[in-house]
Amino acid sequence: MSAMRTIKGPAIFLAQFAGDEAPYNSLPAIARWAAGHGYKGVQLPSWDGRLFDLARAAESQTYCDEVKGILAEAGVALTELSTHLQGQLVAVHPAYDLAFDGFAPKALHGKPEARQAWAVEQLKLAARASRNLGLTAHATFSGGLAWPFLYPWPQRPAGLVEAAFDELARRWHPILDAFEEAGIDLCYEIHPGEDLHDGVTYEMFLERVGNHPRANLLYDPSHFVLQQLDYLAYIDIYHERIRMFHAKDAEFNPTGRQGVYSGFQPWVQRAGRFRSLGDGQVDFGGIFSKLSQYGFDGWAVLEWECCIKDSEQGAAEGAPFIDSHIIQVASRAFDDFAASGVDDEMNRLLLGLD
Repeated sequence: MSAMRTIKGPAIFLAQFAGDEAPYNSLPAIARWAAGHGYKGVQLPSWDGRLFDLARAAESQTYCDEVKGILAEAGVALTELSTHLQGQLVAVHPAYDLAFDGFAPKALHGKPEARQAWAVEQLKLAARASRNLGLTAHATFSGGLAWPFLYPWPQRPAGLVEAAFDELARRWHPILDAFEEAGIDLCYEIHPGEDLHDGVTYEMFLERVGNHPRANLLYDPSHFVLQQLDYLAYIDIYHERIRMFHAKDAEFNPTGRQGVYSGFQPWVQRAGRFRSLGDGQVDFGGIFSKLSQYGFDGWAVLEWECCIKDSEQGAAEGAPFIDSHIIQVASRAFDDFAASGVDDEMNRLLLGLD
């Protein structure tokens, strides 16, 4: 087992907060806003040009130093970059072509092959940008080819899922190699809508990419609450691959009318809902304990999504909530005071060996 380590934080993912009005429309302003709420780090969405220029960061060390300087002046560190939207476009089933076109530049709308090639290049830029920024991990989605066939009705043809995962692995392997070259862990957020949506599908993918050392995990318990997966046991199983952590809350309240699928209802009327940190059912005490136990020393990053509470209130409450859960791991055993000082010779006597 890895030595216990203290989790860093609190930090905040800025994707849900970026906007056209101050203080959310520029990196210096939103960094000061985050620091003002008590956050020590920020996670940047790489697609939002109001805050960050991915292509420039991949090519210019000077620009990367400027970004880090802006954040340092505000009092926060850069935790990771995110390519969730671009990663989604690495693999898109045709049923979702129109829905996901909005994630790509307008010139690529209606051109799925060109859109996919652009997404792959975006991920490779992110690998180089992360290296230039001195980061160690990167957040993304896997995309999905098999997702429309999630439920086995009509009966899936033999080999359909295997073919989808073979192709998914083929597309991601060169990207994973680019992250290996850059020395960055690529962390898939396990998420409904992606082919990698639970432990089994992650293992199917991992096998096909040869257990690639950079094919790692972003742990977000909210998505496991909504699909009724044991999110604490998940840490026991996959802790060696967990390199990022989104602190995000959720609740699942099934009724006689709806369950996991929630009857096509809007978020506020669903059995499974994302909630502001502390308002849901996630056992964060258990999560922080297990992550600390297994030596996770990455950032605890608030990802705020809630169908009820305002984002400003969620951001203000999030930092103290995370801070109160971070465990300063023990530097010595709690029962050291009672150590008897027995040596090897005495141990053998105690065991009746001498």
